Amino acid sequence: MSTPRRFFCENIDFPSSTEAEITGEEFSHAKTVLRVAAGDEVVLLDGKGGEYTAIIAEVRKNSLLAHIIRAEAGSREPTSRICLLCGALKGDKTELVVQKATELGVSEIAVFSSRYCSAYMNANKLDRLKKVAREAAKQCLRSRAPEITYFDALDDALDYAKDCKHKLFACEFASASDEDPSKIEGSVAIVVGSEGGFSEEEFESAKRRGFKGLTLGKRILRAETAAIAALSIAAFFLGELK
Repeated sequence: MSTPRRFFCENIDFPSSTEAEITGEEFSHAKTVLRVAAGDEVVLLDGKGGEYTAIIAEVRKNSLLAHIIRAEAGSREPTSRICLLCGALKGDKTELVVQKATELGVSEIAVFSSRYCSAYMNANKLDRLKKVAREAAKQCLRSRAPEITYFDALDDALDYAKDCKHKLFACEFASASDEDPSKIEGSVAIVVGSEGGFSEEEFESAKRRGFKGLTLGKRILRAETAAIAALSIAAFFLGELK
């Protein structure tokens, strides 16, 4: 038996109401692509960690009416806070990083512009990243998508993660890691730059904010590879991949 289709739904008021409507892009995808019909079982996601098993009661012109039969907390959300700070990348590479970061259990993603960043962001691109995160969350059976924010300046992104217990800064010109990733616990922020990397001044600014250099071996990795590798290492030692 296939896994019930999953949809984000913002108007859930269970148990006060056992009915909820799937609208907007989720409705369009459900109706035109997935061909969801009356009587189908689905899972509604409130975006806060709650999952609601429901039956489609009616297919309307602009929405699907669902009848909720059971509610429970999602069991696949990370227990540790992992925050990724990623320089904006060219083409669709930022989307790739967002997709894989979501699958690896990241809680928040902050995309930033830095000195050597040659990519740019706008409202449409940010909305696209949020959509990619939602689709990835549904695919990997998460109950919520990571929060995605954009910062025009690296320092603002670094300040965004000031409450994280461990702060790691992936830096291609660091000779050795300043902190052993196998010793991390609790919350962690990981910084990975754009294709152009970082300047010495940006690294110093990060260190003043409590970030410690992180190396990923003797080879120079592409920015998207570095992000995925660093997140995988952190997720493993935090117990999220066990």
